[in-house]
Amino acid sequence: MPQLRLALNQIDSCVGDLAGNADAIVHRTRRAAEQGAHLAAFPEMALTGYPVEDLALRPSFVEASRAALTALAGRLAEEGLGELPVLVGYLDRSEQARPRLGRPAGSPLNAAAVLHRGAVALRFAKHHLPNYGVFDEFRYFVPGETMPVIRVRGVDVALAICEDLWQEGGRVPAARTAGAGLLLSVNASPYEREKDDTRLELVRKRAQEAGCTTAYLAMVGGQDELVFDGDSIVVDRNGEVITRAPQFEETCLLVDLDLPAAGEVPSGVVDDGLRIEHVTLSAEPVAAYEPLPPAPAPHLGDDAEVYQALVTGLRAYVTKNGFRSVLIGLSGGIDSALVAAIACDAVGAANVYGVAMPSRYSSEHSVGDAEELARRTGLNFRTVPIAPMFDAYMGALGLTGLAEENLQSRLRGTMLMAISNQEGHIVLAPGNKSELACGYSTLYGDSVGAYGPIKDVYKTSIFRLAKWRNQAAAERGETPPIPENSITKPPSAELRPGQVDTDSLPDYDVLDAVLELYVDGDRGRADIVAAGFEPELVTRVLRMVDTAEYKRRQYPPGTKISAKGFGKDRRLPITNRWRESS
Repeated sequence: MPQLRLALNQIDSCVGDLAGNADAIVHRTRRAAEQGAHLAAFPEMALTGYPVEDLALRPSFVEASRAALTALAGRLAEEGLGELPVLVGYLDRSEQARPRLGRPAGSPLNAAAVLHRGAVALRFAKHHLPNYGVFDEFRYFVPGETMPVIRVRGVDVALAICEDLWQEGGRVPAARTAGAGLLLSVNASPYEREKDDTRLELVRKRAQEAGCTTAYLAMVGGQDELVFDGDSIVVDRNGEVITRAPQFEETCLLVDLDLPAAGEVPSGVVDDGLRIEHVTLSAEPVAAYEPLPPAPAPHLGDDAEVYQALVTGLRAYVTKNGFRSVLIGLSGGIDSALVAAIACDAVGAANVYGVAMPSRYSSEHSVGDAEELARRTGLNFRTVPIAPMFDAYMGALGLTGLAEENLQSRLRGTMLMAISNQEGHIVLAPGNKSELACGYSTLYGDSVGAYGPIKDVYKTSIFRLAKWRNQAAAERGETPPIPENSITKPPSAELRPGQVDTDSLPDYDVLDAVLELYVDGDRGRADIVAAGFEPELVTRVLRMVDTAEYKRRQYPPGTKISAKGFGKDRRLPITNRWRESS
């Protein structure tokens, strides 16, 4: 059987940085060539970054992407890399499609191309376009209608893009019909909790359906609220794992494969009306060589995976937007403590600034726990009491009740933004998903910030992640970053004497269970009650969620780790009189 050394380049692209992304592709291609690769691949839309959103509808950006692809092909040849075929994702447009109602303007394509000997040897576009969750690809793209196959070193390689594997039909059965020896899919599928297990089972199933070895190349890094976890996978035709790349790391997964020799050149129209487009790049197999032993990367545990996703998302947002440092209001509580730990791991403690802002209602341990957190992590720390400002406002306005409580939060938000403007840090908002769901936050107060690292993490998970992070540090012989008191004390906003969160909210164990059904699962009141929850509690929680939509719209972006985060996943009207029946 012919041998093929495949280089799967799991890289982090930045949206719009065509030059920087091209440089990364050239650098990684050179490394692949030096390691004897016969075919190199890069993720979905690696040249433009993903997702490009409405940039896909801007003709100037589409043309810039097309020009960058052509220039990249020429550059690879000029630098002595032209003999190595390179598969790279980019943004293209259809030459045939005519404008019509319902078609995206300019007929953009989520495309990929094979670059070889200084030219574009083959272009194709994603056939299945996702239109759920965070995906709006029917808004942006028109579908590809070909079944691309390239012959490399005597092996026929069928090509696909992301959703082509996630949906039934199309290019997977077409790969079998075309007699491919390898199905290679390039992807930019965003991370979700426990998606790694789903992905593995998907790739196994598709390999069996395609009847050939299947390689799934994934992107890493972050883009706005999305995180990409890598975890590229290669399985044989029976679905058995050959090798697997690490999660959340840029790397080249190099794998040697024994594959069936190509037969007659396939042609014609196959499954789903796809027309086979076959290009021969090199017909002769390589001389036999000693293959590299596969070395599958160890897989992260569930808590380690989620924590690393939060670190990756924050780091990408800070670095890709040109920021250098972050600012956090430290209350001594669990939320700000976990955000601080994530920030230190993402950008380094030297670039993390914490401010304690005690009021007359702050407990002694609040500042003490914040100081202890700073000592443990090494972040920059200061204390600025808000009492003088609070007294001035109260003297002028004479506020009481909730208005008095929220004033303290808004003074803290104002102070953080003032420091941000003066010193150039971006403010991190410490709100969690449980609070955002129920509106348990103060507009222009604790919701102030440029990014919300734990926005998609329920409170019960906050505690679990904090304990995991401390345990991981202890196992490495390091100082656990989060003070034990921040984990064990009852959560409190400390805006009035003796206040605790359960004054306003159900116990978090119960609350989060209801929220997961309603927010993440779109289950109605009757279903949730039938699941064993008290009817009055369910009615109360659902009403809190429904009436807080206007607050969530004004909250900053934050890392998405669930199947349904607040943002593009869950789009509900603010003005909305529908309520689940009680």
